[in-house]
Amino acid sequence: MRIVSLLPSTTEIVCELGLGDDLVGVTHECDFPPFVKSLPRVTRTLIPHDASSREIDALVRERLKTQRALYTLDRPVLERLWPDLIVTQALCDVCAVAEAEVTAAACSLPGRPKVINLEPMCLSEVFESIGQVAHAAGVADRAPRTIASLHGRVERVAQRTASVSHRPRVVLLEWIDPPFCSGHWSPELVRLAGGIEMIGREGQPSRTTAWAEVVRADPEVLVIACCGFDTKRTRRDLSILSGYPGFWELSCVRSGRVYLMDGNAYFSRPGPRLVDSLEILAHALHPDVHPLPSGLPAAVRLEPSELGLPGVVPA
Repeated sequence: MRIVSLLPSTTEIVCELGLGDDLVGVTHECDFPPFVKSLPRVTRTLIPHDASSREIDALVRERLKTQRALYTLDRPVLERLWPDLIVTQALCDVCAVAEAEVTAAACSLPGRPKVINLEPMCLSEVFESIGQVAHAAGVADRAPRTIASLHGRVERVAQRTASVSHRPRVVLLEWIDPPFCSGHWSPELVRLAGGIEMIGREGQPSRTTAWAEVVRADPEVLVIACCGFDTKRTRRDLSILSGYPGFWELSCVRSGRVYLMDGNAYFSRPGPRLVDSLEILAHALHPDVHPLPSGLPAAVRLEPSELGLPGVVPA
């Protein structure tokens, strides 16, 4: 089978199922497993490479008004690849090629490839989507073992968390300028890891959050995992975060529990590495309870100087 994936998370699902050799095309954002970076790219972004977070947010909001996505298909490349199966998503209106464009493209291709849209909102639905891909690719028998392995890792985290006596107040930010609270599966990950998400709600979309709401929540732990940004790109916005009123008075800042995580590789991809995200988060919240699995990067605990203010936190 010739498979084209239109989302980094679906690319990772395809590969987790052992279908990497069947993958013939991916998006411009697909980068894991590393070998997929050499595959043909079937999408292009409309976001300027040097756009600021505020500019990206404005572009997203404008696109939402017109129901147009931020990415578009490279039709000639797609036609040359002649896929049997196209895996995409209908969860986010702007972070992938528009569903209508994918459908129209599929209808114009020889053989009319099968198209499946994934829309997971929580961890269990992410696992279900693995089964959907396996079924569509004709390898349904591979899904149970893959899902069981991932589910087992989640259960082991949950079992350790059951012994935790104090669950800290947590705010997980998915964007800084403007602030966005977490949504979808991320608040669930916070709960499983042993924290209490103060703003984001399980199974609900992330949303623009007034900074005053973060101040009122006064989190004991602040996690910054910006959607689509790695840690290097997120660092460019840390001075914006620390400039918000009351930032330096937050409990998490005063106790030095502000963490930076790779939102692009982990939290914003509803695929197998959400379990990695859980294990990284659990270790950050309760390092004495949750060991960090080998091969996973620890969350970066930010020093005051890294947050935009040299020296100590003001009294």
